[in-house]
Amino acid sequence: MKLQDSVIAITGGGQGLGRAMAEYLAAKGAKIALIDLMPDKLDEAVAACKAAGSDARRYVCNVAKEEDVEKTFDAIVKDFGHLNGLVNNAGILRDGLLVKVKDGKVERRMELSQWQAVIDVNLTGVFLCGREAATQMIRNDDRGVIINIASISRAGNMGQSNYSAAKAGVSALVPVWAKELARYGIRCAGIAPGFIETEMTASMKPEALEKMTASIPLKRMGKPEEIASAAAFIFENDYVSGRVIEVDGALRL
Repeated sequence: MKLQDSVIAITGGGQGLGRAMAEYLAAKGAKIALIDLMPDKLDEAVAACKAAGSDARRYVCNVAKEEDVEKTFDAIVKDFGHLNGLVNNAGILRDGLLVKVKDGKVERRMELSQWQAVIDVNLTGVFLCGREAATQMIRNDDRGVIINIASISRAGNMGQSNYSAAKAGVSALVPVWAKELARYGIRCAGIAPGFIETEMTASMKPEALEKMTASIPLKRMGKPEEIASAAAFIFENDYVSGRVIEVDGALRL
């Protein structure tokens, strides 16, 4: 797929990896539909994409709400005329041990609300946005690409029962959608980032950050633009489908 003049929607596009991918793809000529819950962050991201040389518009949307998602994707196609790509990037964290024990006594458990919030956004949100993007592409006969942003935590990470389960589900959707949608000219692939330099990792304690970085064979965290370039590769290579690419500095071998 040629990125020039393609319309690509990015969830969680107001900051972090979402914004990095938006700016990177905009610099390659793609028109960007930024989806997020934070209007101020969206405004900043839209301005950055326009500064990179392409058109961009913002859409305030809760990806976990079916009605919001349907209205948003209808609006994107109405505004841009078509839809060629989606990056399912929106996600949240609500970390905690399944059961925390101190001095032989159960002190705390992961709350159902912690579990449900992450599943709603990180997994159900991916399903809703992927379904709606595919619907619009098929209706308008737009050959397109859906990219699901997973995580190396899909293999299981302590303190992340909810996040790991969601990202494993996100990864599993990739081959399913690739097989189901291929007949309509729609590809689906995924990216599983390792530890990346974002606002979230920047807020970590220095000693925790140092320990985490030391565990990476390349001895550094990834940069947001390295995830963005992986997304561009998937969009541009018409024979990539059904696979999740791990971009993690060889952390998970």
